[in-house]
Amino acid sequence: MSASGGPPDARGVLHAMRQTPALGWSFLYFFCLLSGYYVLRPVREAMAASSDLQEVFPVALIGWFAGHGVPLQAFTLQFLFTCVFLIMVVLQPLYGWLVSRHPRRVFLPVVYGFFIVTLLGFHLLFQSDVPGRGMAFFFWITVFNLFAVAVFWSFMADVFSNAQARAYYGYIGAAGTLGAFLGPLITGALVQRVGIANLMLVSAGFLGICLLCIWRLRHWAVLREQTQRLVSGEQPMGGSVLDGLKLIVREPLLRWLALLVLFGVGIGTLLYNEQAAIVRAAYPDPEARTAFYSYLDLAVNALTLVVQLALTRWLLSRHGVAPALLIPALAIIVGFSVLAASPLPLLVAVVQVVTRASEFSLFKPARETIYTRVDRQWRYKAGAAIDTVIYRGADLSFAWVHKGLSLFGSQVLFAGGIVVALLMTGAAVGVLREEKKLPRDR
Repeated sequence: MSASGGPPDARGVLHAMRQTPALGWSFLYFFCLLSGYYVLRPVREAMAASSDLQEVFPVALIGWFAGHGVPLQAFTLQFLFTCVFLIMVVLQPLYGWLVSRHPRRVFLPVVYGFFIVTLLGFHLLFQSDVPGRGMAFFFWITVFNLFAVAVFWSFMADVFSNAQARAYYGYIGAAGTLGAFLGPLITGALVQRVGIANLMLVSAGFLGICLLCIWRLRHWAVLREQTQRLVSGEQPMGGSVLDGLKLIVREPLLRWLALLVLFGVGIGTLLYNEQAAIVRAAYPDPEARTAFYSYLDLAVNALTLVVQLALTRWLLSRHGVAPALLIPALAIIVGFSVLAASPLPLLVAVVQVVTRASEFSLFKPARETIYTRVDRQWRYKAGAAIDTVIYRGADLSFAWVHKGLSLFGSQVLFAGGIVVALLMTGAAVGVLREEKKLPRDR
């Protein structure tokens, strides 16, 4: 932050890095994590919007649906989101077992190592043009996005105190946004030259650097736990594999956080599905669709970076999490009101950019700052359950809500989105009320 108390500048970032060496490694970690993800995100979007069924689904599945008289292409996203939710329901207990039975030094490398190995498998699938590769990849990258990012923020809450989080999370988010810039640039520049398969290897390389950052950051996590007399993350947490879901049911703050994520994801899903229908009609070629989504991601990341550097740290440090939770909700209400009045394709893209940018630059850092003030069970188990099962349950629910509302036209759909945005705002107020009851840093 500048001496006058205004938004931070580059000197403030460098000063913070000199004060806290862990910050530099956190920058590199999040930069590489989002670079690796955003190299592949346009591939996911292109697969979901593909008009070639065999590019997305296995031949046997296409035949089964055809035999039962169901037009699979008309339900592509609904089918994919349903399967992703079921996968999350299965994986959440496995993740709960991993974090309950193994210390941080084991389960963090295992999570990222698994994703690296599977990326090598997808390199072979796309290189061989195996039918159904799109569906498998859609499942994988959705799981990767949620678990890998959830683990990152949980680990950051081990490394940094609440005061540090309010001061530094805007900076860390900006480092991730720079990575999110680089990913689509790599994809846009390389996909039509080297093909989709080789992008898997690029992403795997970025995840390898993430493993190095995890190894380096463990020192500061242990140091904070020792100096503040916190429970050590170098020991298994113990407990049940379903502790995360039990905590959400039992604790009011976690219930409000779950509702906040539910309605926030619902807004994004309504917008995402409507956009996919537009893109499917406009770009029949998979490489062209991939390039379009890479440009959209660049626009989102540009706005995100501006907000992170100009506002996020200042808002969190000076005013706490309230503005960072409520401003995105207000922006979404305004955006959907505009779309309900005039649902033009260009406006859909603009509102998509504003919605996603406000989520990444304000909404997510504010939520993650709250987790620095709770114990490790809450953030590694309950936080992960919210970011996986609740998140994908919302995706599934609102994918079908979109299907129903779209029958009445875009204006009705966006009017429904305004209602969801108002519910999201109410959940944000509930979170803020419970957050005030949490203890401050020891």
